[in-house]
Amino acid sequence: MPPEYATVQQSKPVKPRTRRHIPQTSERTLDAPDILDDYYLNLLDWGCSNVLAIALGTTVYLWDASSGSSSELVTVDDDKGPVTSVNWGPDGRHIAVGLNNAEVQLWDSTANQQVRTLRGGHRARVGSLAWNNSILTTGSMDGKIINNDVRIRDHIVETYRGHHEQVCGLKWSGSGSQLASGGNDNLLHIWDRSMASSNSATQYLYRLENHTAAVKALAWCPFQANLLASGGGGGDRCIKFWNTHTGACLNSVDTGSQVCSLLWSKNERELLSSHGFTQNQLTLWKYPSMAKMAELTGHTSRVLFMAQSPDGSTVASAAGDETLRFWNVFGTPEVAKAAPKAAPEPFAFVNRIR
Repeated sequence: MPPEYATVQQSKPVKPRTRRHIPQTSERTLDAPDILDDYYLNLLDWGCSNVLAIALGTTVYLWDASSGSSSELVTVDDDKGPVTSVNWGPDGRHIAVGLNNAEVQLWDSTANQQVRTLRGGHRARVGSLAWNNSILTTGSMDGKIINNDVRIRDHIVETYRGHHEQVCGLKWSGSGSQLASGGNDNLLHIWDRSMASSNSATQYLYRLENHTAAVKALAWCPFQANLLASGGGGGDRCIKFWNTHTGACLNSVDTGSQVCSLLWSKNERELLSSHGFTQNQLTLWKYPSMAKMAELTGHTSRVLFMAQSPDGSTVASAAGDETLRFWNVFGTPEVAKAAPKAAPEPFAFVNRIR
């Protein structure tokens, strides 16, 4: 065979995709004293400016994962607290702080200044918060869900009535067109923004009654529109998947323990769940097969809260054991892998905070 043809006929070997290494232990652990061991609250959030907020008792602390600096945002008076929810606004600068006295404070984290207080809408503690542009949606122990336009003085623009016990889960879809709400009444509601009415209580699009315990864990799929994952409490233990366009339940998986939180990977077709008794583990699932990819243990109490870093690679979890743990569970996104490593380890500062 002439040498000029030899190279043409040799097929290039296909490089098999290497299986991603998933560390089985947390990369960092941080003390979280006085964190409330309360399933119905939402006390951890990671904003798009790479700052993690955590509520410990009556105080909200901020940790800047880029610079390694930590600060106290606010300590509320005992008659207002404890803090029952925190949620970063879409700008990564403003943060909403829900309180036990039914009020919600808005803070500018850069200026370390309170912007305003939202009051008059709820009659009991505000345990869940969700932003949709300039609308802050609040869910309360009184069963009401309120859309607050934070730009205007009379901030209450819509009220959603459907739950008859406390609202513990609230998540807007990526497009901002649908809201999922979960409650201690075992109900999951889907609300459509286009159906909102300012002069009367808005009707839900779907009432989904399949869970047999409280529905706190909610996560909209980032790669498939109208796909919602929900998780049930100790009497249910199931992760369910919904087509919110039709209201159909697509799948249900019994995880064997209380589902406290759910997060989709931003980089792969994977879902992370956090659990209570007996293992207090984080479980990584392949979607849609729901094959278990990893079980991450270390927490000694139920893993109530999870939050995801802006680049999607790291997950922070907080538990009733008063620790905050960081897990490199989802891996580094492809774009970031090619970039030179200029910044220090994102959580190198953690050991210095104690």
